Amino acid sequence: MQQQEQAEVAGRSVEVRARERQGSTLLEDASAQFRAAAAHLGLDPGLQQVLETPEREMSVALPIEMDDGRIAVFQGYRVQHSRLRGPAKGGIRYHPSVDLDEVRGLAALMTWKCSLLDLPYGGGKGGVNCDPSLLSAGELARITRAYATAMLPIIGSRVDVPAPDVNTDEQVMAWFLDAVETQTGVFDPAVVTGKPLALGGIPGRGEATGRGVALITMEMLKRRGIALEDARIAVQGFGKVGGHTVRTLADAGCRIVAISDVSGGLYNPKGLDIPRIVAHTRNHPRGLLEGYPGEDAEPIGAAELLTVDCDVVIPAALEGQITTANAGDIRAPIIVEAANGPTTGEADRILEDRGITVVPDILANAGGVVVSYFEWIQGLQGTKWTLEDVRARLDRMMLDAFEAVIQRAEAEDVSLRLAAYLIAVGRVAETAALRRTAGA
Repeated sequence: MQQQEQAEVAGRSVEVRARERQGSTLLEDASAQFRAAAAHLGLDPGLQQVLETPEREMSVALPIEMDDGRIAVFQGYRVQHSRLRGPAKGGIRYHPSVDLDEVRGLAALMTWKCSLLDLPYGGGKGGVNCDPSLLSAGELARITRAYATAMLPIIGSRVDVPAPDVNTDEQVMAWFLDAVETQTGVFDPAVVTGKPLALGGIPGRGEATGRGVALITMEMLKRRGIALEDARIAVQGFGKVGGHTVRTLADAGCRIVAISDVSGGLYNPKGLDIPRIVAHTRNHPRGLLEGYPGEDAEPIGAAELLTVDCDVVIPAALEGQITTANAGDIRAPIIVEAANGPTTGEADRILEDRGITVVPDILANAGGVVVSYFEWIQGLQGTKWTLEDVRARLDRMMLDAFEAVIQRAEAEDVSLRLAAYLIAVGRVAETAALRRTAGA
């Protein structure tokens, strides 16, 4: 019994160290990308330090009464990386890998993403270290309310505006909003985005990130002279982002050859039957691919999916999926990053050396924060947006940002990632310089 307990403790320690390395890698890679842009722009070292250092961080312990009556303590975080251009903006994720370094890195990515899309936001991120698959709805609600209450001193519609992220959705945002308004006594629908329509949400928010990814993917295919009906696409992740990406691309005529989620993956080089797969996931108790009965697809692992023969690979799961271990095996000439930080820094250099085009996360997956911006405006003004308005303006803003990145990359003969960072960092640096008073 003692040996078993020691083995379990050792196993947990390995898992913790792995999570720490993953979080640190994301933060280190985000910092390296910023520094490359700062060096290219010739930023003053002092200004560079200001832009790289998070403005504010909060770590909180959340004691929660579980359904069985025991008390469990969960760790929660919120990082505001920058508010130079507006309120901090960024999601809240519930996942066992959440730690302070991971949240720091994700908050920095949000700063550059919002700047690249020229939104009046800074960057923030938050999360709770937990495994939602092991929690009841009541336990998730209590965690959310405790987290919202603990974060009250640093959030607000003009300060920091959270949104959904990994393993959080509009129901979580509804609990968050209710907790804030209950504590403050103030009706403030703009304090959080990604809410249900009945609580001031906006049409198209759920599809926004995936729609943006699909739009950018189709633009890349056109630039490469690949007809949509001839395109072969593999998508790692079939959740909120990957699912909408797949459906949008399939509706446009693209051939989806591989998809995966936490339960496994499906592969067919001739193209998967997406409507049938979607119907299966809707009937699955947890909305997963597992148990798909079709003989028209063979099983494939999420890691194996990244290296299938296709035209575009879209990592739409978690960070750190494309590494030095598999970057040399990827056969797709185009990678569109739907997840945040799916490619490590070392892997990015390998892909660039191999001539593989990577559309960076801060561009490709920005659709969600763009529509969150529309929802925020709607909440502040008390107006209503239609789905047609949301889609039209989202598409225009995504395409404008894409064209700006392409032009910068071509003008300076740099990668799309560096071009995106040059635009984003340059805008925040200009704002910082304007805010400073000579001699102050």
